Amino acid sequence: MYLTKEQFEKYTDQGFILLTECFSKTEVNRLKFELPSLFKKETSGRVLEEESNIVRAVHGSHKNNEVFQRLSRNPRLVEPPMQLLGSKVYIYQFKINAKAAFKGNIWEWHQDYIFWRKEDRLPTARVVNALVLLDDMNEFNGPLFVIPGSHKEGMIDVVAQNTSNRAKDERERPAWILNFTTKLKYSLNQELVTNLVLKYGILSIKASAGSVLFFDSNLVHASPSNISPFNRSVVIVTYNSVDNIPLPVQNPRPEFIVSRDYRPVEPLSKDALLIENLM
Repeated sequence: MYLTKEQFEKYTDQGFILLTECFSKTEVNRLKFELPSLFKKETSGRVLEEESNIVRAVHGSHKNNEVFQRLSRNPRLVEPPMQLLGSKVYIYQFKINAKAAFKGNIWEWHQDYIFWRKEDRLPTARVVNALVLLDDMNEFNGPLFVIPGSHKEGMIDVVAQNTSNRAKDERERPAWILNFTTKLKYSLNQELVTNLVLKYGILSIKASAGSVLFFDSNLVHASPSNISPFNRSVVIVTYNSVDNIPLPVQNPRPEFIVSRDYRPVEPLSKDALLIENLM
């Protein structure tokens, strides 16, 4: 599935494109069927909400779960990034972000690329995020906020927040977790966000389950707490150009956060799309 000329141009201009109902209700239900077991399992890639046993995110599920592995190779997700980046792609990061009803906490205003540049030495922003809605996203359940066109600013080089005390307060959890808590290492301050909104505007992403949002790694985005009775879970597959391999770092983040499997993704054949057939 490739983007139309109009969709391609809209992505280039706004930094994102929302494609509604890319996956059927049956497919979405098949994906959601996997969540309880993934959330329950105590893995290295699982992140909990602060002072809670509520799951905030699970990383790397495409490596150990056939349903999500198949999702990551679905042409509906793979082909648009290949088209947008003009090259073959590999999976740089795979995560399931969950905002539980009444419990899901905020994600501060940020860009994704700065984390990958600073932490992983990713040379350029030749990366596309594919976000799959597993629940309806509406004004009530902590929707994604975006600043359309903000990717044109490039990487906004903010000073990293002091994480030393936080690491101690969080009982010496691994340092990488601090990039996935409510206090992000490279969050944007209020003045920056205000100026960007005045320049570009602000939008709330609202769509039904099964929709897919493709967005640029420099698009400024955030999401508020979910204080509604509705869950809001999404899968985010980050596709990186095979021509944009990270440079060596002294202490690389774990494989389940930043994949070092640089083999190009081979999209599933057209007769192998339906994930609901996996039982």
